[in-house]
Amino acid sequence: MTKTALLFAGQGAQAVGMGRDFAAQFPSAKGWFDRANAALGYDLARICFGGPEPELTKTENAQPGIFLVGWVAFELLRERVPNLEFHATAGLSLGEFTALAAADAIGFDDALRVVRQRGRFMQEACETTQGAMAAIIGLDAAATRQVCADAGVNLANLNCPGQIVISGPSDKMQQACELAKARGAKRALPLPVAGAYHSPLMASAQPKLEAALNSVQIAAPQVPVISNVIAQPHGGPDDIRRRMVEQVTASVRWEDSMRYLLAQGFSRFIELGPGTALTGFLKRIDKNAQSLNVSDVASLEATVKAIAA
Repeated sequence: MTKTALLFAGQGAQAVGMGRDFAAQFPSAKGWFDRANAALGYDLARICFGGPEPELTKTENAQPGIFLVGWVAFELLRERVPNLEFHATAGLSLGEFTALAAADAIGFDDALRVVRQRGRFMQEACETTQGAMAAIIGLDAAATRQVCADAGVNLANLNCPGQIVISGPSDKMQQACELAKARGAKRALPLPVAGAYHSPLMASAQPKLEAALNSVQIAAPQVPVISNVIAQPHGGPDDIRRRMVEQVTASVRWEDSMRYLLAQGFSRFIELGPGTALTGFLKRIDKNAQSLNVSDVASLEATVKAIAA
């Protein structure tokens, strides 16, 4: 048996036009976009399909937009492959909410509303702090961790070998980037983001997110959902709530999460949602794993064909 994991995109994957061909070609997809608009009380679909880009890039729109397109990709794949079996889910940062929804731990409408609130709470944290992020290319985790300690910033995302994102106060990030390059990083690239995600500068979002999560029903997942914080499966509902609050300021241990799944015998990974960043990370982690993705109609058809083969 091929063990299959579903992977869901995180913030930064958004692109104007995402989901548009799904809605144009599949009535069921249009139904999900309409349902999302009704649940949120505004036209998120219009922003996904047509932007403008500054509107889509706002954290409070990007997060629910990426969640929604990932969910629609998931539903379309299930529609096209009715006997689809998957044995675990994982999502990068906000994508962990899509992963939980796909595993029946949280309902679609509740998850969408919580993700929208999470985006707003994080946007508010960005506006009251001066934070920044940068991608460190070609430096290992131990050396990057030491750079962070010396510069007073944080490890935000451990994505794959040679690709780590750091996060922290804007005035310390310049020094961190210079230190990383001095210690052998090929590049240290500032990222075009609103603030310092996955760092203590996001702490003000945590109690608000906790209250939002306490207001919705959460169940035990039907398949293991890998937590970004511990790179192991979530436990029960209380554990899920706690980890999802922690996740806002904690490092995203993506490489460790993928290595956990590989060690459990997973060999097929299907990325759902805009972009192919997670597929790219996986190729750096294990080039032998089968990587498929569903981000538009063309990639949906290619993935359906690959599963049938």
